Amino acid sequence: MKVGRITLSDRASAGVYADASGPEIERVVQQYFAEELVFLPVLMPDEQPALEAELRRLADVERCPLIITTGGTGPAPRDITPEATRAVITRELPGFGEAMRMHSFTVVGVKTAILTRATAGVRGASLIVNLPGRPRAIVECLPMLLPAIAECIDHIAGFRPQLQQSKKGSE
Repeated sequence: MKVGRITLSDRASAGVYADASGPEIERVVQQYFAEELVFLPVLMPDEQPALEAELRRLADVERCPLIITTGGTGPAPRDITPEATRAVITRELPGFGEAMRMHSFTVVGVKTAILTRATAGVRGASLIVNLPGRPRAIVECLPMLLPAIAECIDHIAGFRPQLQQSKKGSE
């Protein structure tokens, strides 16, 4: 299964520091799904037109059933990921963002979690999910979303990704 993975970071894309969030997404997703995954990594600055074009490419040309973004979900002026996502999807799935905010706010105790504007949605046979830009937030939020991600892919792409045996009981 192809998985598009986009890291939005002005500084990482300029080489100021390494992208840590993108590889963390790959690690977490690969642990959960049993099948072979092919990641299509993209590192880019926070530019809305470019992100919209990349989301369209990964969905329409590469035909990735899953596209995960990291970064650009906060309240800063250059945080444009939710806007770019909404511009390319046909159906928004706000429950993904709501679940992440509540989990981080109440369970993990990160009181600033309510500042994230992360969302998710469907474009064709692709699910696009926005995650915050910190590796710690990915580790805290992504595992709880993966059962819903697998279910959504089944609904929109017509197949259900196989889950690791050890993870099936945690659904």
